[in-house]
Parts: sequence; C-alpha cells; structure tokens
Amino acid sequence: MHVLLLFFCTKALKITHMTDETQQMMKAVEIESGILRLTDRPVPVPATGEVLIRVYAAGINRPDIIQRLGKYPPPPGITDIPGLEVAGEIVESGEKICALLAGGGYAEYAVAPAGQCLPIPENLDMIQAAALPETIFTVWNNLFKRGHLQYGETALIHGGASGIGTTAIQMAKAWGATVITTAGSDEKCGACQELGADLAINYKTQDFVEESRNFTEGKGVDVILDMIGGDYLPRNIDALAEDGRHVSIAFMKGIRAEIDIKTIMQKRLTLTGSTLRPRPVAEKEALAQEIKEHIWPLIESGQIMPVIFKTFSLAQASEAHQALEKGDHIGKLILKIL
Repeated sequence: MHVLLLFFCTKALKITHMTDETQQMMKAVEIESGILRLTDRPVPVPATGEVLIRVYAAGINRPDIIQRLGKYPPPPGITDIPGLEVAGEIVESGEKICALLAGGGYAEYAVAPAGQCLPIPENLDMIQAAALPETIFTVWNNLFKRGHLQYGETALIHGGASGIGTTAIQMAKAWGATVITTAGSDEKCGACQELGADLAINYKTQDFVEESRNFTEGKGVDVILDMIGGDYLPRNIDALAEDGRHVSIAFMKGIRAEIDIKTIMQKRLTLTGSTLRPRPVAEKEALAQEIKEHIWPLIESGQIMPVIFKTFSLAQASEAHQALEKGDHIGKLILKIL
C-alpha cells in the first residue's frame, strides 16, 4: 500500500510540475516591425503528439531573416516566434534531442512534433546539435531524395561556405560523390576544400560553368543544389550533364529567370525544388526516420560534423541576423540560450 501511495504521489507531483511549467513565462525573441526584440512570452503548451523542449541552443537560418522582413510568414497555427531548429531537453523525459521546428526556436522553451526530434549524437554538444536539423533535413530532402545524387556522380553545390553548403559538401562526400562548390572568397574556397570539396570555385573571379565543365572534361555535373536563383538558373542549365538534375532551395538573386527550353529537352534535364517549413508533419517525420537511418551514423562516426562560425546570446539575436546578412561566415551561427 505504501509503495502504491508513493507511486501515485510521485506521478501527481510530476503532473503538477508540468502544469506549473507550462504556465510560466519565458524569454523569447519576437519580431516587431522588422526588428527582433527580446520579450516575455508564456511557455508553450504541447499539443497531442508534441513535446515541450527546454531549449539550450537554436540555429540561425536565412528563412528567419526572410520572416523578419515580412516575406515568409509562419504556417497557420504556428507561433510567430522565429527559429526552425533547436537542441535541448524534453521536459517530461529529460531526453537530450535536437528538433526541426516550423517556428519558435528563439526562446527558452519550444514545442515540436515528437517525430521531428532526433537524439543528440554522443560526439556532439548542444551547440553543435542545434546546427543539424534544418540543414540536414534540407540537404537530405533536396540533394538526395529530389536530386537523386548517386555514388560516383558529381554534385555542384552553390554557397559552399554557408550552413547548408558546409553540410551538403560533407554529406555528398560521405555518399561517395565528387563535389564542386562555389564561394565568394579564396578563404571560403579553402575552407570548402578542407571539408572535402574536390573543386572550390571563387564565383567573384571565376566562371563556375567553365570551371565545372573543365573539371568534368566537358561532361558537366549530374546534380546542382542551388540557393541563388535568378540569373544563376540558365547558367546552371549550361553546367549540367545529360540527364542532370537541378534542385532549387532558395532564390537569393530573385524568383524569375529566362531559360532555354530546347537545352532542357536536348539534355533531358529535370528541374525541381522544394520548401520544407509548410510540409505536413507526417512527411517531415518520415524524413527524420530516413535521416536517422542513413545520416546519423555518419555524424556519429565523425564523417559529417557541423561547422560553427559564432555563437550569440538570445538577447543578441539581432546581431546574429546582421552577421548572417553580412555574409562573412563559414558554417552556422547559433543562439546559445542555456
């Protein structure tokens, strides 16, 4: 009887703690007229199928900047607090995880669908783990699932020094591909080669179409992962090999381009792309399971490691955005929250 009473008392205390926890206030960053502002918000309450996360660190990504500028609103029902990836601890279980979010990462607490949480590899700390979800999910979904990159093929990855770029280089190399990348300085090109790129092209001083064609002895590249858009698209088409695949994940140079349809037909090219944030939870959970099976062992073995450029406090979120917009970084910028 005493044992049963102790059990039920313990469970009651745990439930009371959780109820109190969800009613507490937390520090968070909100967007007000295009400005990031530290404020107090209620700790979010997880819905069915979600978990409450005590956030230790959160990744900074370019979509956060676009949201701040009013051009990328959160999906219906999602918090207006920015932030698409976190590392932390599930409040109820104490499990250390990193998670892909649709929003809410710039805060002391966040909620995420349980299926979008992945265990933190033992060889990574919280800061490193916070750099994984958005980039890993994006690269896996686009370079491998949509771009169908295969062993022995050649991939051209634009923006090689970015968070996406540094991740994509390592994932493609671990997959057995030859990697060509572009970056905006000799220093960044050197960093990309240290990560495994077979050829790094300074796009400010070199023509990536010509350089990639020379490197492949005129064949062209099999897959292009492009975050630039605009006038890069017709140049990318020129750089592709027959049966090549072009995957768009952003459009930093604009959403419109003029392309040669005849070339697409003659080379039998595939042009595709995707956005991750508005996709159904079930699709993102399926991606998480694939990533856990195929990519997590490569992280645990050290073949893929997040590249951290700089960390900021939650109160310095605005400075972090300025640093990302400046473009001098190599790798990821992280908010250290706990």
